[in-house]
Amino acid sequence: MRRDTRASPQDRAVFTGRLTRHVRRLITSLYAVYGPRPDFWDVVEQAVLTAWDSYVQRPQDLKDLDRQRAGDQPWFSSREAVGGVCYVDRFGGTLAGLRERIPYFKELGLTYLHLMPLYESPGGNSDGGYAVSSYRHVDPALGTMAELAEFATQLRAQGIALVLDFVFNHTSNEHAWARAAAAGDPHYERFYWIYPDRTMPDEFERTTREIFPDDHPGVFTRVDSTPAGRAANPRDPDPRWVWSTFHSFQWDLNYSNPQVFHAMAAELLFLANQGAQVLRLDAVAFIWKQLGSTCESQPRVHDLLRAFNAVTALAAPAVVFKSEAIVHPDEVIRYVHPEQCALSYNPLQMALTWEALATRDVSLLAAALAERHRTPEGTAWVNYVRSHDDIGWTFSDDDAARLGVDARGHRRFLNAFYTGRHPGSFAHGVAFQDNPRTGDCRVCGTTASLLGLETEPGPAVDRILLAYSLAMSTGGIPLIYLGDEAGQLNDPHWEQNPDHALDARWVHRPLYCANDYDRRHDLFSVQGRIFGGIRGMIAVRRGTPEFEGTTLIPFGTHTPHVLGYQRPGRHSVVLCLANFSDWSQFVTGETLSGFLPAAVSLHENASVDLRGGILLEAHGFRWLRVIPVS
Repeated sequence: MRRDTRASPQDRAVFTGRLTRHVRRLITSLYAVYGPRPDFWDVVEQAVLTAWDSYVQRPQDLKDLDRQRAGDQPWFSSREAVGGVCYVDRFGGTLAGLRERIPYFKELGLTYLHLMPLYESPGGNSDGGYAVSSYRHVDPALGTMAELAEFATQLRAQGIALVLDFVFNHTSNEHAWARAAAAGDPHYERFYWIYPDRTMPDEFERTTREIFPDDHPGVFTRVDSTPAGRAANPRDPDPRWVWSTFHSFQWDLNYSNPQVFHAMAAELLFLANQGAQVLRLDAVAFIWKQLGSTCESQPRVHDLLRAFNAVTALAAPAVVFKSEAIVHPDEVIRYVHPEQCALSYNPLQMALTWEALATRDVSLLAAALAERHRTPEGTAWVNYVRSHDDIGWTFSDDDAARLGVDARGHRRFLNAFYTGRHPGSFAHGVAFQDNPRTGDCRVCGTTASLLGLETEPGPAVDRILLAYSLAMSTGGIPLIYLGDEAGQLNDPHWEQNPDHALDARWVHRPLYCANDYDRRHDLFSVQGRIFGGIRGMIAVRRGTPEFEGTTLIPFGTHTPHVLGYQRPGRHSVVLCLANFSDWSQFVTGETLSGFLPAAVSLHENASVDLRGGILLEAHGFRWLRVIPVS
């Protein structure tokens, strides 16, 4: 480092100061993974040098951002924070086209924009971009990495943080590392879990589960079953098998090899230097394999996260990790920590919002907010109504049993309800990974279609706004899947693309619909009602100091149809009430007697007398500033 002519004395001083603060946790986390190795201290040295090399290449404006963020309250817990997520090609066509939508992002009120994977990936089915062939190149059809860096700069100038995926459980089988491994390069064979025959794969598959059985059974794939590994002579098949948890073209990386950690740390920091302020860590629960286990959420997963976090703290401390761990609620929270992932999707709140909309009963959702909402200091949830992915019912069976709900049967009901198979359902969803024998599946569909906009637009608009009212008010970053705010419906043509036809998730990834967006200011249209309603929530949220931070206090409404919770401020509280019933519901004055009678309804900025109780229209919500009786 002292001999590195790229660095100024100031750079050396800054990096040395960070090293002093973070080296202990870097060593501790790396030791938990690689400690028994005789070359352990070489592993530590290489990690520090990887961070140093990235730091000296980091653009000055990003170094300035690192300095500005040091010591600040986390920006992501601010009531100003609002997120949006989209595919570049679906929403803007190209990066150049997306750049033209920056004024719209400002109009909507975004401070956080997540671009779904836009890297080079195999032609045809690439799992929506999650099979990465190069982390350092953008898909040429979308633009270039230089354009992405410039886009990040333009977003930053408008107060919008760029969010990118870091797909670090696996690479595409067409990645240069995978191609070398398939060709027999021993260095790169050790980058993956490759075995010469079925002996070890059979042992691992005794305890692992199949994620996409329609693609391949088990978790291993023949190396020569994909283009990267296809033998030149088909009469001489390759006997090797490679771990591929998700799809046969996604080869799992072998983090027991420290060279994989160093290589992926360098890729991560490269993306940080392009201007990403948040990196979504994809499939984080799967990155460590342990024989005899499920190979999900193993203890060393958390050690690896802490190591990646420490390296990033040395090179690009403004960058925040977001966990994508769609696992049991008890496991999700283990990823949420300032030294692992300061942000995490909130899959439990998402799933139970849909559950309450189907059942018109808030019992499970209220219990989750009361018992499972809190996160460690310096962290926050990303609260979403839906994502690019399918909806699965990730609630705890024990939580359900405590409330008298048969979890297995309830999941079957929810699948039937949201795929339109249940009598009286309003939903127009599509089953994903459907198993007719067991009734197991997951659910796909845009928010508008799942909530019935095609057939009953009035109630559907109210349901959409109700669902988003929770994301906007429960604490953390509310995340809008772009298109939801304009009421976009399912893509009726999704199956016509042969690359998408076997993946029902494309039904809820429609192309940008100019007609829907052109009507967003027409308050007599469903698009105008939805856009105006969501935009209004954002404005009220920003003007409400009680929505700062993440603290939430439960509130019992004495009716199973109305959810209640409180967001405390310095001198007052915002009481949030949400009616999931198809009928008006009344919260009595007695129920509200713990507050002084005079309240303010925030959306209307109107006075309310709580002694007479509160009437909530069907699918209605109210945010009330109240003062607790001391």
